[in-house]
Amino acid sequence: MLQAVKKMLGFDPNERTLKRYSAIVSKINALEPQMEQMSDEELASAIAQFRGRVQSGEALDDLLVDVFAVVREAAKRTLGMRHFDVQLMGGIALHEGKIAEMKTGEGKTLVATLAVVLNALSGKGVHVVTVNDYLAKRDAEWMGAVYRFLGLSVGVIYAMMDQGERQRAYQADVIYGTNSEFGFDYLRDNMAVSRSQLVQRGHHYAIVDEVDSILIDEARTPLIISGPSEESDEPYKLADRIARQLKQGVHFEIDEKERNAALTEEGIAHCEELLGVEELFSDYSTSEMAHKIVQALKARHLFHRDTHYVVRDGEVVIVDEFTGRLMFGRRYSDGLHQAIEAKEGVRIGKESQTLATITLQNYFRMYKKLAGMTGTAATEAEEFKEIYGLDVVVIPTNKPMIRVDHPDVIYRTVREKFVAVADEVHEHYKVGSPVLVGTTSIENSERLSKLLKARGVPHQVLNAKYHEKEAAIVAQAGRLGAVTVATNMAGRGTDILLGGNPDFLAREEALRKGIDPVGDPEGYAALREQMRALCAAEHERVVSLGGLHVVGTERHEARRIDNQLRGRSGRQGDPGSSRFYLSLEDDLLRIFGSERIQGIMEKLGMEEGEAIEHPLLTKAIESAQKRVEQYHFDIRKQLLQYDGVLNQQRETVYGERRRILFAEDLIEEAWQVVEDAISGILERAFPENGEPQVRAAALRLRNIFGPGIEKHLEGVDARALLPEAEKAVVSEARRRFDEKVEELGHDVANELFRFILLHVLDSHWKEHLLAMDELRRGIGLRALGQKDPLLEYQFESFNLFQEMFESVREKVAELAMKVSVAKEEHRPARRAVPAVQSHKVPVGVGSPSGGGSKAPSHKAKVGRNDPCPCGSGKKYKHCCGKNA
Repeated sequence: MLQAVKKMLGFDPNERTLKRYSAIVSKINALEPQMEQMSDEELASAIAQFRGRVQSGEALDDLLVDVFAVVREAAKRTLGMRHFDVQLMGGIALHEGKIAEMKTGEGKTLVATLAVVLNALSGKGVHVVTVNDYLAKRDAEWMGAVYRFLGLSVGVIYAMMDQGERQRAYQADVIYGTNSEFGFDYLRDNMAVSRSQLVQRGHHYAIVDEVDSILIDEARTPLIISGPSEESDEPYKLADRIARQLKQGVHFEIDEKERNAALTEEGIAHCEELLGVEELFSDYSTSEMAHKIVQALKARHLFHRDTHYVVRDGEVVIVDEFTGRLMFGRRYSDGLHQAIEAKEGVRIGKESQTLATITLQNYFRMYKKLAGMTGTAATEAEEFKEIYGLDVVVIPTNKPMIRVDHPDVIYRTVREKFVAVADEVHEHYKVGSPVLVGTTSIENSERLSKLLKARGVPHQVLNAKYHEKEAAIVAQAGRLGAVTVATNMAGRGTDILLGGNPDFLAREEALRKGIDPVGDPEGYAALREQMRALCAAEHERVVSLGGLHVVGTERHEARRIDNQLRGRSGRQGDPGSSRFYLSLEDDLLRIFGSERIQGIMEKLGMEEGEAIEHPLLTKAIESAQKRVEQYHFDIRKQLLQYDGVLNQQRETVYGERRRILFAEDLIEEAWQVVEDAISGILERAFPENGEPQVRAAALRLRNIFGPGIEKHLEGVDARALLPEAEKAVVSEARRRFDEKVEELGHDVANELFRFILLHVLDSHWKEHLLAMDELRRGIGLRALGQKDPLLEYQFESFNLFQEMFESVREKVAELAMKVSVAKEEHRPARRAVPAVQSHKVPVGVGSPSGGGSKAPSHKAKVGRNDPCPCGSGKKYKHCCGKNA
């Protein structure tokens, strides 16, 4: 009501934005006749001129009208597609760093070309982010025709591609890829030990397709690069055996809302008895077993096969709860995946240790300008604004929306509901009206499939098990009499055309008849024309029957997921209809449903097979969904607050790494670290209020710099005497450091110091991430002591970070003072780089996480009258060689 009044009075910000866009669109349209007169070469030349003007400092906004007019003409010539006025509006929203909400079938893929070309003129690369590799490759090839026509290069990144290919792809003007590929490349770049390993060249501008799916749904799961730990799989099997012996309500409680499990006092006692330990939380090893038992309980009671995961070829593969797709290579964290593997009796993967991690929220907030597009964003506008600073602009449809959305129908039980759905589908099938049925799990898809088979209804099932046939199934879901059962329709990337898709049909028919589109272009063209005529005739019949009918078998926790399903019907002014079937046993109504809904149903005293349908119930259900959305938003916001602490530390570490990687001369940098290490050791040994720890400081300095340096602390028994002593220690250390540089040679020392700085920083960062994981896991208990867990986490993590850098400084100082290059005769055979060695502590050569081979430690023969290799300045026989 309020929105309608605001719109009428002209106070609606969306309407004001659209009015401004409309004026820009009029200017673009005015240039169309001029563009039509230009040759292909002139259009490409115009883009080259615009690029020069941008790089000379001209603002992109000043070129928007001209560039959009050129891109529209290029699309007409290369794709046979002309941008509608509303698509131009969507392009303007994307260029302005906003989210363009455009309904399904409005051509978002084409809309992106406008903002992509304009922003690519800066030469810094534009990232177009899609939900899967298939769409990344498809869109890069499809829209690439426009870009290449205008002289822009196009790259695509995907899983398992060659490093050289990946680097070349990132050098392109336009780069397509998935959110996880972009994010993992960022993490890998920040694990690189040389500039030649880097692939990305900054975060200038990104357009995120299906922005709600990526920035909200997938944002719950951080991106993690991990390495296997040495842990055995036996504890997981033991935890699973114990979990099977525990009774719900007696030994443990399940919270479906939070997806959590908790042992009761009786459960803890029973676990202690089964394990043969006195106290389950007495030490680290037994408390770890308690954690594994809780994860085993979650695996058994909260994560279900063919709903949350599938077992394929002896592996547990996660099913994306929003898209129904299999997420190969992804694993649940915190030991949950291993618990599920133990439950299913398949090979248990190693518990992993985090080497690098970032949330999608923090990754995408790095872009100087971010934009997105989707069919459903308005319901999450608050979260987009608060987390990402993104405004949502609702773009009108090209043709009026005439789909009829019927009120929800509610049954008592799930069984009654599915029988009713099967009956409705059967009725539509009998008259030839196409039907799309949305389910929330593979299990439900197969359940409905059995009911349809029993009624003699031919149908296609689209879920994670049949992912390979996805595009072809979706493309033909609008044909006469077609019945399609889909796990979820979010981000499918293929339009449902009433009457069928002639291009897909032509490809299938060509394959069946053995017609080669390249070898026999005339035969293939004739076939395409034949399919076009067939689809056009079917289109008319389907329209006369009321278009595509969408049936939802359950309401999702988020309204926009339901809207995505509905949005498949009624595209581009087509007729259509939708209805959702619910039951009181559905998770949404059972866990989150208001007492009001339950009360209404009880008063009606419904009988077997009876249903209720009323707009007020539909509103009550939407109200429940809003509460759930707010609940999940609060969780994501809290997660982001915690990750914000780690993100600041990550930015510091990665910024330091990048500086080290690109620095030309690191000699003074290494010395500064050594000097800071000395200051840190002495500062801790001589506290302002407390006993001086002279012996501890002397031992630490001797360990780093060798014998002799500790003499400068003799007689220093008070903090007041420290400045003079520190000056002497630093002077002695500087002399030895300069000797080390001279011994190695400037260039060799520079590269060795670069390696040492990166290696030590990476290995300590890895350990810090592990410590942060442990801290995060237990910090919630601080609330029992009336303390704010977030403030406690910030304080503790700051201390951990400070400690990490103190350790880094000392380790770098130790390695820098002891590193040397192995002599030629001591080098391992077939080694391409000089072996790095250190006294006592070998330096790892290989991955930044400290893995890889280690250089052998060689002892060069030292003469008794030679200078002692420890750097003391004495002869070997008077120093380390005394007892040799």
